[in-house]
Amino acid sequence: MSIDYTAILAAAVASWIAGSIWYGVLGKQWMAALGWTRESMGNSMPIVPMITSFVAEIIMALVLLGVLSHMKVSGLQVGLMVAFLIWLGFVATTIVVNNAFSKRTFMLSLIDSGHWLVVLLVQALVLGWMR
Repeated sequence: MSIDYTAILAAAVASWIAGSIWYGVLGKQWMAALGWTRESMGNSMPIVPMITSFVAEIIMALVLLGVLSHMKVSGLQVGLMVAFLIWLGFVATTIVVNNAFSKRTFMLSLIDSGHWLVVLLVQALVLGWMR
């Protein structure tokens, strides 16, 4: 398998931007689900979580590309289905379980797992388009 680093970086950037939009739209609901307020968050951008998120998205894009390549997936529709199944089987289930044990609201699980669904779908689109 040859690794297309440009496609991986493009997928990570596109999904990071999509995540920024996701939480820009759902930020108030997300903070409410956590029991946070604007005041408790402070005025500065949380740089460490932002960098962590971007690094995670690079890794996700690399792994998604590997899965799609090893499965010999071609076509956007199949790539989107694989991304959805990865999200459903590994990401959403993990978030729901972790939040249940942390006694977090189901709304938090919906918002956070929805974000990662968007991330994986955007990555599948970008990787499918670029490969």
